Amino acid sequence: MKKKSLALFLALSMTLSLAACGGGSSNTPAPAESKAAEPAQSQAADPAPAGGSVEGKVVAFIPKVSGNAFFEVANTGAQEFAKDWGITVDYIGSPNATVADQVQCINDAVSKGVDAICISTVDAAGVSDALQAAKAAGIAVSTWDSDSKVDDRALMVSQGTPEVLGQMLVDLSVEGLKARGVDPEKDTVNYCWHYSQATVTDQNSWQVEGEKIIKDKYPNWVNVQPDNYYSEQDAEKSVTIGKAVLAAHSDIDLIICNDSTALPGQLEAAQQAGLTKDDVTITGFATPNAIKPYCTANILHNWGLWDCKVQGALGCYVAAYIAAGNDVKVGDTIDVPGIGSVEVMPNNCLNPDDATADVNNGVVLLPERAIFNAETMDNYDF
Repeated sequence: MKKKSLALFLALSMTLSLAACGGGSSNTPAPAESKAAEPAQSQAADPAPAGGSVEGKVVAFIPKVSGNAFFEVANTGAQEFAKDWGITVDYIGSPNATVADQVQCINDAVSKGVDAICISTVDAAGVSDALQAAKAAGIAVSTWDSDSKVDDRALMVSQGTPEVLGQMLVDLSVEGLKARGVDPEKDTVNYCWHYSQATVTDQNSWQVEGEKIIKDKYPNWVNVQPDNYYSEQDAEKSVTIGKAVLAAHSDIDLIICNDSTALPGQLEAAQQAGLTKDDVTITGFATPNAIKPYCTANILHNWGLWDCKVQGALGCYVAAYIAAGNDVKVGDTIDVPGIGSVEVMPNNCLNPDDATADVNNGVVLLPERAIFNAETMDNYDF
């Protein structure tokens, strides 16, 4: 595997601010840039104390839902890096994005006797008891993509702060509106949000921050569905909800889909309705390969994401790292082979109300996001 470098997210912020369980072994940099930034060195960060090796550790890698491109690609990345690190990543997921199924996946991991769990939660509160039981069994817990309660895990590997990702979604929207001749600052823009569900920590936080930005900078925009549209990370339902959005609001200008299932579903609904990027602006977060056909068909102007291969792998590494007996505190750096040095930050960088324990509790941020469009999308293959 080619080595990748992972930089501290702070460098980027200067430019802006996913049946039963089955086991198996911005503003952003310029759109054309696909490689990760070089690791930034923080003067305040000290190397984490040397501890045990991750080699031989078994990590249960639990997605919100299996079968979704975002989570399958993340698993691919985790499996690739795991070979170099000498760890085993056991992908344990369900095709249903429900609390009951995810709790069963956690319980299955505990029954298997894994060393660590790395999970993207469907509902932080819903899986809390199961994660606490895993911790009580001596299993290290990390999260990635969508967080748990901070007391239920050690480290969270986040794609960015809510402020940055909310801003990125608004920026994508503004660019798409301008591309079809709409003045975002002067024209009335009827818009809505379509994503998985309000209990998904990450997506909901981006929507909340995006709304703050819109109200501040674009008071002429009108949210036609303040309660949002939710499709529960169900591929078929995302198309059905997408059709409902278009049927209910014939004058809709913008649909923001901050969810990798909702975005293709909404685009499919638009395509079936005979709409193109010249009729309605649809944007959001999803893997490039899942959306390329719609971009080629002129259904959308742009969309964005981050390297989920790196994020999934990093989540598994930090889980194995804690399971190996390593202790870290805020300000420490963790040297991750093949990825780079990452700094442990306080939990309140994601949620101002979250406290951070003295040891083995905090957040690691990804440094880079990417914007995809017709000109840049073929630079990416995931």
